Amino acid sequence: MQQAKTWRELLNYILSDSRERQRLAEDLGIRLITLNRWISGETKPRPQNMQHLLNALPQYRDQFLDLLRFERGFEDLTSFEDESAKEIPSAFYLRVLNARASSVESLRFWSVGNLILQQAISQLDPDRLGMSVVVVRCMPPQPGNTKVRSLRESIGVGTPPWPNDLEQQALFLGAESLAGYAVSLCHPAANQDVASDNTFVPTTPGEYEKSALAHPILYAGRVAGCLLVSSVEVNYFLSQTRATLVQHYADLLALAFEPQDFYSPQNIELHVMPPHPIQRKHFANYRQRVARTMIQAAQRHQPVNNNEAEQIVWRELEEELLLLTTVS
Repeated sequence: MQQAKTWRELLNYILSDSRERQRLAEDLGIRLITLNRWISGETKPRPQNMQHLLNALPQYRDQFLDLLRFERGFEDLTSFEDESAKEIPSAFYLRVLNARASSVESLRFWSVGNLILQQAISQLDPDRLGMSVVVVRCMPPQPGNTKVRSLRESIGVGTPPWPNDLEQQALFLGAESLAGYAVSLCHPAANQDVASDNTFVPTTPGEYEKSALAHPILYAGRVAGCLLVSSVEVNYFLSQTRATLVQHYADLLALAFEPQDFYSPQNIELHVMPPHPIQRKHFANYRQRVARTMIQAAQRHQPVNNNEAEQIVWRELEEELLLLTTVS
């Protein structure tokens, strides 16, 4: 679907699903013919009915409000829009700055990042329709190399049907992904309908994902990864208000990273990573590999902590998976 130019076009798109048309008529207590007349312009809903329409379609609320600003007679309706949903609360910036100042370096990314993600998902999906919010990081180049060849999902949170904690499901992403596209270009990228063939951006749809938006995490012209937000709703990120909010959270997440985590765009050369089912086979013994790495390092009298051991295993897994794509 191209972006609707009027609220009537948007309603017509939504009601192309006959089951949704019937549900909406029942929720609003009106006849189907009334909905058809609203779409055609034959009649105009009263402000009270329009408010009920917004309440019945919370996932499209921002889009409707954006379009209603150009419709005479609904000026008072747009004033009902919750201004707090447009911006990150100013008090939250202070919480992030305090968390960054008080966290030890080894835990700073996790503590600051998770704080931001929890706030982001509560604001981006207040009705818990179904969303995942994940920080995707650039994999540090292998020793002797300067190029970032892949990305990896790190911390993440979700609302049903996604689990609350997505960190344990982290996998690699590459040039085949929406995240990879956004990071390579250092520019936001969206796919409003991942099941559609009419898309110009690479996408590897995850389970439950119907639309997605990736926004790069930038600092001084360098990139550390991106914020990847996925929804169970098609066209969830058409709203400019919602897209801008994702951008603000991506900007705030830059505070969770260290300066050395950011890479020059010229050093981003992403490869294609294997499909997730193949990757999961390689991750099946991830915890055992981390433990074995720590034991072997201790035996060499070069002990490493858990975070360092995890980084070593991630590097090993990246090499294994890149080799698979090279061979194939």
